[in-house]
Amino acid sequence: MSVTGLRSFVARRLLLGALQTVAVVLLVFALTEALPGDAAVALAGDQPDPARIAAIREAMDLDRPAYERLTDWAAGLLHGDFGTSLTSGRPVSQYLTDGFGPTLLLATLTLTLLVPLGFGLGVLAARHEGRLVDRLVSSVTLAVYAVPEFALGVLLVTVFALELAWLPPTAVGYGTDLLGHPAALVLPVLVLLSRPVCSLSRLVRAGMVDALASPYAAHARRYGVPGARVRYAHALPNALAPAVQQLARTVDWLLCGVIVVEALFVIPGLGTVLLNAVAERDVPVVQGLAVVFGVLTVVLNLGADLVTHRLTPRAAVAA
Repeated sequence: MSVTGLRSFVARRLLLGALQTVAVVLLVFALTEALPGDAAVALAGDQPDPARIAAIREAMDLDRPAYERLTDWAAGLLHGDFGTSLTSGRPVSQYLTDGFGPTLLLATLTLTLLVPLGFGLGVLAARHEGRLVDRLVSSVTLAVYAVPEFALGVLLVTVFALELAWLPPTAVGYGTDLLGHPAALVLPVLVLLSRPVCSLSRLVRAGMVDALASPYAAHARRYGVPGARVRYAHALPNALAPAVQQLARTVDWLLCGVIVVEALFVIPGLGTVLLNAVAERDVPVVQGLAVVFGVLTVVLNLGADLVTHRLTPRAAVAA
């Protein structure tokens, strides 16, 4: 594709990403406004006094029209101001900073293992298509993928923490200093790694099998091109484009959707912050986290689209 066509594709994707971000902000505000109950009543205690409720509503600006609060909140977001927690009075950005470190650490460790394992198993299965190794890899990955994260986490804790006492069952007492206690990260990373490595390896296998069965691969073999070069220089790149999309979805899930794992192992990441904020009806914190999660999803998918387009420019025709 020409340079002009590439610039046009990038511009369309950037514009779409900006529109999606605006839609995320509007949707988050609308959904939090639609939440049942009243945050002022929840903060007033078990026996709320009407005067106290009114004072809390005024302090929280809940007595102002929704469109005014939306305008002020959106203007604050443009300047990096996510608001203030209703329960603690701390800036929401502090909650995001405190929770992002543990979540990012888990995501980094998981991806560091996921890429070589996922691609390695996929290539191994494709290389031995239809044979024992292929059937074994496919069977094991399918079986592991069918186990929910919560069930696998409970099983690993029971075996390795409670029965064998090799690893700590949770991260309680370690705070955010998880790097100083690497044993507490082993079980969470294993749980986070289990399903993505299965889906990525099966995706890589399918892409390589299709590529190895294509006419150009057979033509290369007839000309005496070594099998390793056919596999890694010709077949593997054909599996990269869908694998990049899968990796983007996995990173999105690791940064935005590991609530179950963080709750199970008591890790003070973004998922735990979100659970606590929902339990306390701390609307500004919920809104801030939801916006961050939404924007991360938009950015990751935008990046995956650009990388996929670079790997397979013809895909842009359909876009």
